[in-house]
Amino acid sequence: MSVSLREYLDFAMDAAWRAGQLTLGHFQTGVTVERKADQTPVTVADRGAEELLRALIRERFPDHAVLGEELGHGDTDSSHRWILDPIDGTQAFVHGVPLFGVLVGLEIAGEMVVGVCHLPALRETVAAALGEGCRWNGRRARVSPLRRLDQALVAYTDAATLVAHPSGAWGRLQTATRMQRGWSDCYAYCLVATGRAEVAIDGLMSPWDCAALVPILREAGGTFTDWNGQTRIDGGQAVATNGVLFEPVMKLLRGD
Repeated sequence: MSVSLREYLDFAMDAAWRAGQLTLGHFQTGVTVERKADQTPVTVADRGAEELLRALIRERFPDHAVLGEELGHGDTDSSHRWILDPIDGTQAFVHGVPLFGVLVGLEIAGEMVVGVCHLPALRETVAAALGEGCRWNGRRARVSPLRRLDQALVAYTDAATLVAHPSGAWGRLQTATRMQRGWSDCYAYCLVATGRAEVAIDGLMSPWDCAALVPILREAGGTFTDWNGQTRIDGGQAVATNGVLFEPVMKLLRGD
């Protein structure tokens, strides 16, 4: 039976909301923090939320593949792949800061077509499917129309990864823009998609950090790419813009 992108989006929104409710049960409770091999934090909330998302997908779409941050790849080979980050912003989560989200993305035949970012502690959801537009808590979301880079607001996650990048791109972007704020992780990209910031940038990103954001930014009228301007989820870095400022930002990142 054929499933429309709208149906996939509705499913993803419901699944993200359920996972978000699970995370809230652990938020600001002093949950135990473990360290993964790369020294990034993980909690029972991260694992529990991903297990729940996988169970929901398995029940509804048993033939689909799944990639998640905490539990890796499934064994299913499929043209449809769900890409999950059960808590994007675990550092924020464990510090009791509400700027974390549940990311659910769907890739079909190599193209990201559905994306949901649910921010449970903020009670915000930004969601999109190709051709369906982007919605922010149900209302249409659009990027900022600002055309001047020197008036732009840049949101970012970790200044250290930006400063350490050998290209010097972060220094150039700081100099060229009006304001830079560490409103982090997926929240930064939602700010761009909803017109509250013009640029979001990160020097270190994984596919599960990026996947859901591609259709969200695209349908909101913006861009989501790696630092070379390619729309991909495995580029290792990411930058989002309001579209109008894409070329000026790319020139800065390249050092033109």
